[in-house]
Amino acid sequence: MSAFLRIAVAAALATGATALLPGTAQAAEYNGACGSGYAAIDHLDVSGGTVWLTYSGATGKNCVVTVRNSPGAKKHMDAKISLAGAPWKSNPGDFKEYAGPVYVSARNACIDWGGEIENSTAYRYGVHCG
Repeated sequence: MSAFLRIAVAAALATGATALLPGTAQAAEYNGACGSGYAAIDHLDVSGGTVWLTYSGATGKNCVVTVRNSPGAKKHMDAKISLAGAPWKSNPGDFKEYAGPVYVSARNACIDWGGEIENSTAYRYGVHCG
């Protein structure tokens, strides 16, 4: 590591900033794909990105979107959601940036949700009941 880079990293750490060194992973951020009024309430990490669960109190709907850390060449991705135990609503395909959004009306109900990027998957079942 060059002297300049060591000084920059030390300064960033001293001020509480997060320094990204070459080779460190950068988490995907929720990209707002579900629309206005949806706020992120949970997330799951998958290799190469993040699966975001959002909720709109105005509509009573949950929404899922799978976002890549670094957009690039198309990769197989999916975003899935359902009422707990019901058939999935999903958006599988080859995408550069994100899969989804997919929605389910879930006021006073539990949901199953998750997603994937290539062969990395993450799912939760019977959660976020309310």
